[in-house]
Amino acid sequence: MVLAAGLGTRMKPLTLTRPKALVEVAGRPLIDRVLDRLLVAGVEEAVVNVHHHADMLERHLAQRRSPKIIISDERSLLLDSGGGLKKALPRLGERPFYAVNSDTIWIEGLRPNLPALAEAFSPARMDALLLLAATSSSCGYDGRGDFSLDADGRIARRGDRQIVPFVYAGAAILTPELFAGAPEGPFR
Repeated sequence: MVLAAGLGTRMKPLTLTRPKALVEVAGRPLIDRVLDRLLVAGVEEAVVNVHHHADMLERHLAQRRSPKIIISDERSLLLDSGGGLKKALPRLGERPFYAVNSDTIWIEGLRPNLPALAEAFSPARMDALLLLAATSSSCGYDGRGDFSLDADGRIARRGDRQIVPFVYAGAAILTPELFAGAPEGPFR
């Protein structure tokens, strides 16, 4: 699942005339970078949600041959990340799936991050596995971090007055069961 329905408010004025997923970095749209990473990870089908400048994004995605693109249409109501994922669940199937923000860019290490996430994911032990990056080496990031990590690899969300060493890098593996009991409509 590629989350591409957002309004791109932090990227204005670039997103006044296009969706943030089509903002180019070094001559390539952000969404193509994400879809290429998914392709390297072995993904054959990707669900992409659309809302802001949806027609433009759909035209762009229609030019891709792989992975196969399935559109989850949110034109009538922007559902935020959680609501968009829940709406797309019937298209995602019953197995764990990647969820990647369309506007995320990361530098790969010795091994590509998405296959490494898949290898580390254990559905018997976890409902979600998030790709985190060190705040100290995250280019352009100047916040207080999102998560701390305990000795067993479990994450804890940052408290109001804390500074923590990791930021969410915009990619995760999630189980459909994570959304059991989730509300209808928009939610984070």
